Amino acid sequence: MTDNTTNKTHFGFQTVDEDAKSGMVEGLFSNVASKYDIMNDVMSVGIHRIWKEAMMDWLNPRENQKLLDVAGGTGDVSFKFIKRAGVAHATVCDLTEGMLIEGQKRAEANAMGDQLDWVVGDAMDLPFEDNTFDVYTISFGIRNVTRIDEALSEAYRVLKPGGRLMVLEFSQLPNPMMQKAYDLYSFNVIPKMGQIIAGDSASYQYLVESIRNFPDQDTFATMIRTAGFKNVKYRNLSMGIAALHSGWKI
Repeated sequence: MTDNTTNKTHFGFQTVDEDAKSGMVEGLFSNVASKYDIMNDVMSVGIHRIWKEAMMDWLNPRENQKLLDVAGGTGDVSFKFIKRAGVAHATVCDLTEGMLIEGQKRAEANAMGDQLDWVVGDAMDLPFEDNTFDVYTISFGIRNVTRIDEALSEAYRVLKPGGRLMVLEFSQLPNPMMQKAYDLYSFNVIPKMGQIIAGDSASYQYLVESIRNFPDQDTFATMIRTAGFKNVKYRNLSMGIAALHSGWKI
């Protein structure tokens, strides 16, 4: 007897076939690629830049390190990493080619051309050899992955022994009343901003819904440990609106 059961996952608050989600995510980010950086500034009132600097502070990039920035989009994190490290190399990997193309248009990309690679790839099946990178980052991307455990296993695989994982992602506020107020803002304001700025409210409705579906800080830390990482820690940013998770391949 043939098993026709199809595994399901979430796409925002929708339930979809697992096999369909990656294509839906790719399509969504293709739609908003040209306005993605502007929308990040508007949605977070520029605070996402402060969060990324906090990420660099904790990472403390060093010379000659090789960074893999997964779901790296338009290259924000890679640019910051190279500026901090000086002599270093970053590979920006993203499922959506349109996001990478937008990143390559940025002035930083021209200035750092010899230190950057741009690669289309899936976080669950990275096109890189084992033990290749010193640092793996993923910022605001892990919640869009169909099977987060597989993405974390791939991160472990491609990191060198002694390599470091760092994840920056929207998270959960510890105070229920504060979380309720933040949800009211997110669900009522952000999709409208998306419509005005990017001409696309549906994509930003999904992004808000995907944040609510993402595991809380402690649950996600447990997932990182299960993938094999040691010394797993996290730091809340802006009282838990976002969080940084760190782990080491030892």
